[in-house]
Amino acid sequence: MTNAITIHDQQSGARASIAPDLGFNCFQFQVDLNGETVQVIDSPEDVLTNPPRPSSFGIPVLFPFPNRIRAGQFQWEGKDYHVPLSPGHPNAIHGFCYDRPWRVVEQSEDSVTGQFQLSIDDPQRAACWPADFILSIRYRVAENRLETQFRIENPSPTALPWGLGTHAYFRLPLSANSQPEDCTFGVDVHEEWELEESLPTGRRLPLESSADRPRAVTFGTRTFDNVYTGWETDGETVRTSVVDEKGGLEINQVCDGRVFREAVIFTPANRNAVCLEPYSCVTDAMNLHHQDLNTGLQILDPGEQFQTWLAIQVSPIYA
Repeated sequence: MTNAITIHDQQSGARASIAPDLGFNCFQFQVDLNGETVQVIDSPEDVLTNPPRPSSFGIPVLFPFPNRIRAGQFQWEGKDYHVPLSPGHPNAIHGFCYDRPWRVVEQSEDSVTGQFQLSIDDPQRAACWPADFILSIRYRVAENRLETQFRIENPSPTALPWGLGTHAYFRLPLSANSQPEDCTFGVDVHEEWELEESLPTGRRLPLESSADRPRAVTFGTRTFDNVYTGWETDGETVRTSVVDEKGGLEINQVCDGRVFREAVIFTPANRNAVCLEPYSCVTDAMNLHHQDLNTGLQILDPGEQFQTWLAIQVSPIYA
């Protein structure tokens, strides 16, 4: 049986559970509102005794690349790199951290911090990336909010190219008084990356009509596996939303607008869940980068570090 760490906020009763051996996946976040317990994140009940595919539940962490790298191959500073293909797929998917054990480096009643270093925690894949990296994540529960702090460090003598994403599965409905089709979800975006076989062509297509923009989509009316950009921001943050109007509840995922610029919406088949995935760069950025496209790919110099954040907030809807 896989071990889990549960953190909680004494005042509100909100709590979250994280599995360090399953990619430091936060597989449960629940809050008490409107007289009921809201299960925010979708995971199977037997996740600890019978873990499913690592990217199919909870909140997988995607680093140093989110989504796909075409055929698991790219070139960086004149050198060819080969990333192992994901089982059953023609591409490499979702990075090196989501399917490996992490080390817990700090823990308290309301927070836990995990760390993953490529050369230590997955040395077999260390040669697959241009530089070593250390990714630290701190989860903290505060009132009805799950806060996530990311710190990326480059301990190598060479530059570190990186992209970061999360892959939260939001469970629907939010209330026992509702049905999944009573819920809407959305992201306020203005462009979509054109895809061929799930990989961007490099073209950004404007979403010219309000009907094309996935701002408030009723669950069950459309299927998604789309990569969006042109995210509406207040200058500091971007957000995704899930609204259960009948249940009087909503979820806002608020992200660092300096970093998160792409948004993937994915509706897994035959599940009452939706994935709203903030990314710092587009799918296959390691290859599109060479086409002089604005991919969002970031580069961290030797010895430098970078920090960013996102948070998931559950709130009542006030009439």
